[in-house]
Amino acid sequence: MKLKAIQLRKGNIIIYNNDLYVLTDVTHITPGKGQAVVQTKMKHIQTGQNAEKRYRPDETVEKAELETRKMEYIYEDGEHLVFMDQETYEQIPIHKDLLGDAILYMLPNTVVDVDFHEGKPIGVELPLSVDLKVVETEPNMKTATVTSSYKPAILETGLKVQIPPFIEEGEIVRIDTRDGKYLERVKK
Repeated sequence: MKLKAIQLRKGNIIIYNNDLYVLTDVTHITPGKGQAVVQTKMKHIQTGQNAEKRYRPDETVEKAELETRKMEYIYEDGEHLVFMDQETYEQIPIHKDLLGDAILYMLPNTVVDVDFHEGKPIGVELPLSVDLKVVETEPNMKTATVTSSYKPAILETGLKVQIPPFIEEGEIVRIDTRDGKYLERVKK
């Protein structure tokens, strides 16, 4: 699928130099004089290597054809996480390196969208938020109220976040998967 450079958005997966890259930043630059350009920063899907490229707005870019399947993370197996297709029940191991920080937002039974390119898994799309248990934080302060001060906490997946001072160990908190920030306490 061909796109004009002006249509590129952060998160698009494109084919650049015959490899798959995910766009990490797209900036439209319109100088006072001269030609407008689209400045992109991208990361190689397999190696994680960064690259930058400037395009003219009317230049065409090859967008990768992806197949997305709903899959459930079921267990960890060494260097892989095993996912099960929600329709066919097929189990597919995906290497941890390919998943990156997404691992910190997933517990067994988490359902995610797995992106495939030419039959190979290339990454996951997380839900917008996840609920995780606080396993380590500083003790509750009796005088604590909802304020702008936060304290560090470690969640059950190993994710480190800042939480309000009234949250205690063992409580469940909702975390935004886009930026890793605390959203709210979950009543269970």
